[in-house]
Amino acid sequence: MTKSNFFKSLSATAQFILGFVLGISLIAGISGAAIYAYYKKMSVLPEKPDFSRAVASQKSASDIDEPAVNIEPLESNVTEEEVVESQVAEEPIEEPQTTLAEPEEPDEPEPELPPNAYRAVVTWPEGLSLRAKPSVNSGRVGGIGANATIIILEDSADGKWQRVRLPWSNQEGWVKAGNIRRTSY
Repeated sequence: MTKSNFFKSLSATAQFILGFVLGISLIAGISGAAIYAYYKKMSVLPEKPDFSRAVASQKSASDIDEPAVNIEPLESNVTEEEVVESQVAEEPIEEPQTTLAEPEEPDEPEPELPPNAYRAVVTWPEGLSLRAKPSVNSGRVGGIGANATIIILEDSADGKWQRVRLPWSNQEGWVKAGNIRRTSY
């Protein structure tokens, strides 16, 4: 009886393994077939459009004689003179400009520069941010427009920042080094 029980349990185990493998194979096969069909469908280029049929259908639609509808404008209570007067009375509204500080033309001769200071022109196309301290994290206290002439007072110890003075407002601050071109020596 033990041989018979052994063969029964071996047969049941073999049936389970075979069923499991067949089930997984069936699921993998169906999934693979679905993916193959999807990619096959998506890899086909669409047909080129045929515009000759579209043009022919437009021509046939325009060949149909439709009665022209004459639409007249609605009457208005406003006369032409009132329209002209309102246009003349309206003055363009000047909006405040939010641009970077630009230097004004000095009417008087430029003051003497402090020792070791020099004039320079901003070369960065977007202008520069004027900061309170020589750090990117420092607060912004103003801005300098491109091509503005400024006074360089000193360089930071690491050479990455420059302390500047704006000649049109005498405001001082720090800018990132390397974005100016020296104009006086």
